[in-house]
Amino acid sequence: MTTDVKRLVPSYRARAGRFAVVEVPPLQHLAVDGAGDPNTAPAYARALAALYPLAYALKFLSRDALGRDHVVMPLEALWWSADPATFTSARDKSRWSWTLMIMVPDWIGEEHVGTARATVRRRAGPRALDPTALEEVRLQPLDEGLAVQTLHVGPYDDEGPVLAAMHDAFIPAQGLRMTGHHHEIYLSDPRRTPPARLRTILRQPVARA
Repeated sequence: MTTDVKRLVPSYRARAGRFAVVEVPPLQHLAVDGAGDPNTAPAYARALAALYPLAYALKFLSRDALGRDHVVMPLEALWWSADPATFTSARDKSRWSWTLMIMVPDWIGEEHVGTARATVRRRAGPRALDPTALEEVRLQPLDEGLAVQTLHVGPYDDEGPVLAAMHDAFIPAQGLRMTGHHHEIYLSDPRRTPPARLRTILRQPVARA
């Protein structure tokens, strides 16, 4: 049986047009850091090129060696900037920092990541994959706890007004304050989905004010 963790964790579900206060359980991710516009920064493409092969190598290692198969989870990202307005009213992607992530089940450990990394390196060959980027991918715990989230349907560049409403209106009205980094979960593949139909969970960790 193949485990789809999205179906087991309620915070991987959200409704469009509605902000919800949720409790996100502690999870672990493959993660790699970078900065700059995701559409143009070479570091972003390098990170993706290392992250996905490692996630799939872990899936097959888990299935074949541990007898536990799982669906590879969607791409996620933490985003932040010295000026939060670069995400809303003064949107400027060149000033963003990010951590790209793919969640992996809790039975995956550091030793499995090391084995999967060696497998990817061997199969890719010396010229097919940036070895530095592969080494930069790490297994990272993330415990966001209380958060506000919604489902955004549409182009990524249309997120600004939704985030402004979340940050400036809904969160203060609930007696909350923002804490961790802005978090996005990409439920759609932008290579196969028209921009108007892209589905993205927008999440902001919070605490009681």
